[in-house]
This record gives sequence, C-alpha cells and structure tokens, in this order.
Amino acid sequence: MADAFLSFAVQKLGDFLIQQVSLRTSLRDEVTWLRNELLFIQSFLKDAELKQSGDHRVQQWVFEINSIANDVVAILETYTFEADKDEFASRLKACVCICRKEKKFYNVAEEIQSLKQRIMDISRKRDTYGITNINSNAGEGPSNQSAMVGTLRRTTSYVDDQDYIFVGLQDVVQTLLAQLLKAEPRRTVLSIYGMGGLGKTTLARKLYKNPNIASCFSTRAWICVSQEYNTMDLLKTIIKSIQGCAKETLDLLEKMAEIDLENHLRNLLTERKYLVVVDDVWQREAWESLKRAFPDSKNGSRVIITTRKEDVAERADNRGFVHKLRFLSQEESWDLFCRKLVDVRAMVPAMESLAKDMVEKCRGLPLAIVVLSGLLSHRGGLDKWQEVKDQLWKNIIEDKFIEISCILSLSYNDLSTVLKQCFLYLGIFPEDQVLEAENIIRLWMAEGFVPNVEERMEDVAEGFLNELIRRSLVQVVNTFWEKVTECRIHDLLRDLAIQKASDTNLFDIYHPRKHSKSSSCIRLAIHNQGEMYHSLDLSNLKLRSIMFFNQDFRNVFQHIDVFRHIYVLCLHTNYGCFIPNAIGSLYHLKFFRLRSTYHVPSSIGNLKNLQTLVVDAGSDTFQLPHETADLINLRHLVARYLEPLPHISKLTSLQVLKGVGCDQWKDVDPIDLVNLRELSMDSIRNSYSLNNISSLKNLSTLKLICGQRQSFPSLEFVNCCEKLQKLFLYGRIEKLPHLFPNSITMMALRDSGLTEDPMPILGMLPNLRNLQLEAAYKGEEIMCSDNSFSQLEFLLLDFLWNLERWDLGTSAMPLIKGLRIHNCPSLMEIPERMKKLLKRN
Repeated sequence: MADAFLSFAVQKLGDFLIQQVSLRTSLRDEVTWLRNELLFIQSFLKDAELKQSGDHRVQQWVFEINSIANDVVAILETYTFEADKDEFASRLKACVCICRKEKKFYNVAEEIQSLKQRIMDISRKRDTYGITNINSNAGEGPSNQSAMVGTLRRTTSYVDDQDYIFVGLQDVVQTLLAQLLKAEPRRTVLSIYGMGGLGKTTLARKLYKNPNIASCFSTRAWICVSQEYNTMDLLKTIIKSIQGCAKETLDLLEKMAEIDLENHLRNLLTERKYLVVVDDVWQREAWESLKRAFPDSKNGSRVIITTRKEDVAERADNRGFVHKLRFLSQEESWDLFCRKLVDVRAMVPAMESLAKDMVEKCRGLPLAIVVLSGLLSHRGGLDKWQEVKDQLWKNIIEDKFIEISCILSLSYNDLSTVLKQCFLYLGIFPEDQVLEAENIIRLWMAEGFVPNVEERMEDVAEGFLNELIRRSLVQVVNTFWEKVTECRIHDLLRDLAIQKASDTNLFDIYHPRKHSKSSSCIRLAIHNQGEMYHSLDLSNLKLRSIMFFNQDFRNVFQHIDVFRHIYVLCLHTNYGCFIPNAIGSLYHLKFFRLRSTYHVPSSIGNLKNLQTLVVDAGSDTFQLPHETADLINLRHLVARYLEPLPHISKLTSLQVLKGVGCDQWKDVDPIDLVNLRELSMDSIRNSYSLNNISSLKNLSTLKLICGQRQSFPSLEFVNCCEKLQKLFLYGRIEKLPHLFPNSITMMALRDSGLTEDPMPILGMLPNLRNLQLEAAYKGEEIMCSDNSFSQLEFLLLDFLWNLERWDLGTSAMPLIKGLRIHNCPSLMEIPERMKKLLKRN
C-alpha cells in the first residue's frame, strides 16, 4: 500500500517539474533529488511490507514513508494553487518571489529541506532493519500498468452473488418463504442467526426480492442496524423508504423526537401489510427500541431479523420462527468452491487434491470458501496452489480448521497495489451500507487510484470493481442488465480493510470517544454516532478527502482553510445549509456530493479540476449557478436543476448528464458535447423538439421521461444516434419510429400506450438482447414472426391489460433465456416453449 502513496507522490513531482518551468535552478535540483530518492526507496517497499507485520519498527518505517509522500503532495499542491490564482500575474509574482527568496516561497524551500532530512533518516534505518531491494515495482511499473489494466478489462465480469443460496440452502429458502406467506394474521418475527460469513444477509435478501413476497407485501423496507446504531436514524430510514425523500418529508423528520418518529412510523404501517428486514442486530436492546414502531394489525405483516447472537434471535418474538443457519456439508462446500472457480477445467488431479484439503479446513463457512476460490483462481499452477496451502497450514487451529481471517488476509495480500487501495477504501463507509457502484467508481477516480492509461477511466475503474467481486472480496447487491449497480462489503472484510487502512494511514473514521484530537490521516469519515464531531481538531490536517454520513456538517466550513488540498467532499446527510463562497477556493476538488442543500454559490465555477458533481435532492429540483458551465473538467453532472444552464455546451469533458429537464435542454446546442455517453431527461413535452440529441454522436445510454399528461414529440432523431445501446422511453408515444439504430442492445418502453403492435419493428433490431414492455401496448395481440428477435435473451411483459394472444414464430427468439409476465390477466395462452422459461423465472 505504501507503494501507492509513493507512486502518487513521484508522479506529482514529475508533473511539477514539467509544468513549473520558471523554478529557480537550485529549487528545481532539490525537487529532482526528492523525486529520484523516492523512486529509489520504492524499490525496497515490497520487502518492508512483508516484514512489517512481524516488526513494529519496520511498520513505523513504512508509516513514515506514507507520511513523507503525503507531505510532498501537499507542498506541491500549495505551490500550484498559489501560482494558479491568476493566469499571468500570479505566475510572474511566483518567479519574482522565488528569485528574491521572499518569506512565502522561502518556506517552501525550507519544507523541502525538512523532507530531505526525513528521507535521509529513513534511508539509514533501512539498513538497520535489514530491508533489502527486491524490486517491488516489477510488474507494476508504468510500463506494465496498461497491460495490467487491459488484462482486468478482458477477463473480468461480475458474478451474481447468489451461490450462498443455491448451494445447500434451497430447502431453507422454501421453508422460510412458507413461514412468511402462511395464513397467520398475527405480525410475526422470523429470526435468522449464525456466525459471520454463513450468508444471513444474502439469504434475507433472497427472501426480500422473491416475486411472491413482493406481490404479497405492499410495503417493504430494509434497515441495517450494525454494532453502533442510532434508533432515530433507523426509524427515519424506514419512513423515507415508505414516504420518499421529498424536501417536505425530510424537513418534517428533522423536527421530530424519537417518540414522534416511532408514532409516525406506527401510523404509517397500521393500515398496511408490511415486511421489514432488520439486518445485523447485535444487541437485544436494538430490537426492543424498534419493535414498538411495528404495529400488529392482524393483517399478516412480518419482520425478518438477522443476527449472530442466539439470544437476540430467540427473544425477538416468543411465538416467532427461529432458524439457525447451518454450515455447508463437505459435498456442498466443494460444489460452492467449484462454482466460484474461474476455470474448473484447468484443475488437474493434483491441484484438486490440494484444493479439497483446503476447502475441508474451511469447515463449511461459505465466505471462507468463496474467498479461497477467488484467491486460487488467480494463482495458476500446482506450485502456486501448494504455496497457498503452505501459508494456510501455518495458521491451522488444533489441526481442525483455518481461521477465516487468515484466508481473508491472504486474499488481500494477493491483490495488486492498485486493487489493494481500491479494496481498503471501501472500509471508509458505514458498516453494512449498500454502495452505489457508480459512486465508488467516481470516488476511486477522484482519489487518483485509477491509473492514466489509454482506456476510459470509468471503464478501468469498473474493471477493478468487477475484479474485487470476482475474488469475492465485494458482494453484489443489485444488478441491471449485466452491470453491477449496488454492492456491499461483508463485515469481516470491512474489519480487515479498516485494520489495514489504519496500518497504512489510508483513512481514519472519527469516533468521539476513541478519536485523538488530531489525526495525520489524509482521508477522514465522520459517521453518525449520535454525537457531534465538533470536538475534532482539524487545524493540523492536510486532508485530501472528508465524508459526512448522517451528521450535521453546518459548521464544517469554518475549517475551509484546512481543506485547500481536498480532492473529495461528500455530504451524505439530510442537514441543509448554504454553501459559502469559500467553496471556490478548493482548487483541487474533484468530487463533490451533497444532499438536501438548496444553494450553491457562483464561486463553484472556480473548481476547474472538478470531475463529479452530484446533488441528491430526491424528487426536488435544485438551483445550479450559471457558472457551473465553467467546470471544464466536469465528467459527471447529476442534479435535477431548475433553470436553463447557459453555455452547457462548454462542458466538453461531460460524460454523464442526469436530471436535466426538457425546459433546460430545448435551447442547448450539444454539438460540442463530444464525450457525452449518458443522458437522462425528464418533464418532456410534446411541443418541444428533441432533434438536437442527434448531435450526440457518442451517446450510448438515453433515458427520456415525459411530464404528466404529456406525450413524446417525434422520436425519429433516435436513429441518428449510431452508438446508442440502451434506450429508455417512459411516457406516451403517438407512433413508434420505424427505424432504430442497429447498435441498441436494450430497450424499455413504459406507459407508452401504443395502439399498434410494436413487435414487428422491435423484432428486426439485430443486437437487441433485453426488451421490457410495461403498460406499453393497449392491443390484444402481439406477433413475433420467424427470424425476429434473433439475439433477444430477456423479455418482460407487464401491465399489458388487454393482451390476449401471443403469436410466436418457430424461429423467433432462438436465444431467449429469461421471461417474466406480470399483470397480463387476459393472456390465457402462452407459447409452449415459453412456459418452461416462466417456470424457471
């Protein structure tokens, strides 16, 4: 991990020498010496990181290298910020100041001298501690970075994390479904308990998503309690999942005391048949503080609790159902291992024998098995598998089993440097939090974890995420058409990430009772602990990232001075405030996410390095200043903004634009938005033309939503979007275009109200693989002729109330493997070969 910090510092030093051509010769020589010395130290890091777990002195040596690397970046960025304040005057002043050795820039030279002394000190200690040069950069230097990224992109695809369920637990799923759906009017609690890693949350999620459950319970909600919880926040989470996140709702909730929230939720649920999952309960008191809000209206409502504690499960409901999750049998364990193995066919008999020995020592714990399988998938050959076994056998307890922590650590150590920092970063989020894949990818980019290669950074970062999933270090929560949309990290893996991050100073999580007054970490997360963070002294921090989760951040901008090096600012909270003008001084900011904030100053236009701006305003709209169009490096803009944004075409780096209204788009000339790949637009009216969308030549995803009681204008322009792959049309369509781009792989039509059968047109699309029709057609018959839908794999028919007949040609849909039909009451006869698909789905 120290290698990642050092590589970043070396890169910054190199860029600095290229960009700052006016540096005094002696200062340039100092910076060059600094860069060369750090490059030399880098070659010793692999040996040091191997030795640090057994030698505290070596651990401190690595820690000091991290600190030096971070200080190097901070010094360079301070200089760059001062020099860039004015394009001409400031640069001229900088040259003069350096030549005259004025106080301000003389201090920069002094700081570099201080760094030199520290570097020489750690060089002496290197020999003392016996740290040798074993060429740590082999295989991970710049020359090999592109090859590494290319390999990940070629070989990696996500694996849907359902193996916990399908191996050995089919009978459990059916038993628990029967308990949830049985004709018992009393509100009952179903408790699932067992040790960490058995798959309790995965099992609960499988039940929660079951179609029969979804249709039986009109109201469903999911909360994660975890070890440190806040009852008020848990109650708010359930209420928001029922009522939504409109500003009025959020404002109302913030004014409520705990008893008011409890009563409000109880009133909401009284007339509803509900299912609530209360995940990861550690203490009986946590359930006791919540259960009064769940009324028993004798309508068959249910609560699912998952916990590691038997007494929590047993005492949740005296008349409830308790299920102890069992370990897998030896046969089931081997089945699960093989399912997760990338290439089972490459496993020769000798390798199989080794693997069976290792799987046996996992004692039937699914998490240990899938992580082991992910590790061995990346260790090709008999010798490599023997090495893994030898390392694991050193940690066998009483000749019976391997501690899961050993397997997890071994899998972590097998990661490349870039994947290590990506994995560790996931530990900064609150326990059990479901993570948006897009958000993770953009954060990794902003943090500098994604190397500069020829490929698009978003695609490279997505490859990293998929690789961590394939190694079972990250779990899939939700997917949408072959892409992971939500994921999570298991508690045990998060504990590992936090421990390793602490060792390397990657980030710190503030805790009011455990935290020291100051911290040398450059990334800080403030979780909701029911206490304010104001006791934290930020004055000595050189922060690059700060994240607030469910905390009142209104006083944070008092510390705006210490944020001058900041790359990431996340305000995941419902507390609104006015962002001060000083936000414009955060020159290095690349990622800015805020929620329920209704004023951003015009100074935001100064953030020339900003890549991502996300405003989580729920269904509310938001006011963006016109100066937003000055964010020349902005790649992702996600905000439902109120007024037109003049000169939006200046955002030539923009790749994702979500939340724009038709009123804001109608006068845009998008011809310069050459990089825009994803566009989402709402409030569309029939009176407006959308033809300017045809200028977006690289557009791959288009989502269009009509306003209430409105219909689409002509959609003929879509055929000009030659790279379009995913098309979502939500709203009334007077007439479906006869031509669509051949590139389309997915199409969703919702509330279209078509009177003519769309199948003859859609069936001719040569690459269409996923088609969803929801309230899209009012007719009585659909016809899929021979040779139509040649690539279709998945079809959804929903809310087609009048549909009676489906005529399917013999050679139509030859590749279909998924079919779902809901709310089509008049459809009496389904084509024979489709009935088998319905049973499977």
